[in-house]
Amino acid sequence: MPKETQLNNLVLLASEDNVAVVTGSISRGTTIELEGFSLQPTTDIPPGHKIAIRPIESGQPVVKYGQPIGLAHQDISAGMHVHTQNLSDHHVVSDDMSALQPPEKPAPLDRQFMGYQRPDGRVGTRNYVAVISTVNCSASVCHQVIKRFDDEKMKRWPNVDGVFAATHSSGCALEYHGIKHQMLGRVLAGYATHPNVGGTLVVGLGCEQTTSGYLTQHHGLVSLHAPDGEKLTRDDGIPMVTMQTEGGTRATIEKAEKLLEQVLDRANRFQREPANAKHLMLGVECGGSDGYSGLTANPAVGVVSDRIVACGGTSIISETTELYGAEHLLVQRSRSPEVAQKLLDRIQWWKDYVAMYGGQIDNNPSVGNKAGGLTTITEKSLGAVSKSGSTALEEVYQYAEKVSTPGLVVMDSPGFDPASVTGKVAGGANLIMFTTGRGSCFGCKPTPVIKIASNTQLFQTLSEDMDLNAGTVLEGEELQNIGDRFFEYALNVASGEKTSSECLGIGDHEFIPWMVGPTV
Repeated sequence: MPKETQLNNLVLLASEDNVAVVTGSISRGTTIELEGFSLQPTTDIPPGHKIAIRPIESGQPVVKYGQPIGLAHQDISAGMHVHTQNLSDHHVVSDDMSALQPPEKPAPLDRQFMGYQRPDGRVGTRNYVAVISTVNCSASVCHQVIKRFDDEKMKRWPNVDGVFAATHSSGCALEYHGIKHQMLGRVLAGYATHPNVGGTLVVGLGCEQTTSGYLTQHHGLVSLHAPDGEKLTRDDGIPMVTMQTEGGTRATIEKAEKLLEQVLDRANRFQREPANAKHLMLGVECGGSDGYSGLTANPAVGVVSDRIVACGGTSIISETTELYGAEHLLVQRSRSPEVAQKLLDRIQWWKDYVAMYGGQIDNNPSVGNKAGGLTTITEKSLGAVSKSGSTALEEVYQYAEKVSTPGLVVMDSPGFDPASVTGKVAGGANLIMFTTGRGSCFGCKPTPVIKIASNTQLFQTLSEDMDLNAGTVLEGEELQNIGDRFFEYALNVASGEKTSSECLGIGDHEFIPWMVGPTV
């Protein structure tokens, strides 16, 4: 991240930039004194938007973060508002590997948190029990079972954070073991065996493609069946019931309730104990971004990412469509040409994929993004990639693939936040940091989500939904200091402190597996 310079209600991110970011509303005709010259805005310019600080000829790059974010499609004079009316994207992906220069590993950091030690060696930050549907046809049964475990009944299991249902809209009418089937299988298996899950019950219909047998054969789940009236005979394995075998809806609900009580008994045995922070797997996400996100919240999360990596942990950045335009920065930091090529291959896949439907990745910025000051996908991506911090890129993973590499990694995912976070959680993320500039109210059981406001006004307006305020960057607080505070907060949350979304009970409806392929 270039060094920021405060210039009289403006932020200049790099000396070579020809635009600055407005930090407060600027009215037309106001005189802004800069070093050696002055500007007079030709229109009112909202906060978070860009103002030209020197003339830019038509066809020339508009530069922010020290990087081109697009081309001017008309002459822009100093003082003009730079946005959709005069700026368009023009990004070309390069496959040049000559600039690979992975950073040195950061100095080791020895920190701890209080977590749940699991038999497979991973450590959870929460202790949930999951009820997972293999197909949409069993989703209602899962929710009916969950309803029987209200707050009063859950007092029997004080060490369990709660039960949740992971239900979805698919599971059938797809090619057996095709790409869509594999993606859903990875998600279901990832949640069933997640370190934040102390026990799981799987509920199916019986004739779907994603049967318990499929999950056992192709995704490593260990099935554990219990005859009627008998208790689970082993502590290992996941009990699985099917509606067609059990005799229908009501019978399945009754049996599932009894099994879930036993699963909760198992999960209740786990208690928090000291754990090395190398067991933290941080998923970083941004949603509802604005013109401040790349200046404040995202780079602050980048500091946390660096701290997690220094501890020996893992940081996962995803949203591939929001890395496009900034992928060259991650290519330069890749540990090897092979890792860099994996990232470039995913970028090319996305270009081909959206083109099948007559679209372009350039169309990613939303109406809200643009209202908040972001214009092009390149500009959005340059801000988004700062969540990755400054360490080397160690690996690139497919969507919902189990992550096993320490350090910074990329997981392929769409920019749609629920689907993106679902993939990272399925991959093993036991902590999420989610930045927002417009205001995204999001949670995701079983993984706590720390929500970070990019500006103070948002933090105050949505005070019940925001955990941390990165807007103090604009008020003069050092970015590294903010990042260190955020890291300490992350350790506290990993140790059990509840986030805003947890206090509000959000997280039961954000399970959205991303799947590519036809419904047949």
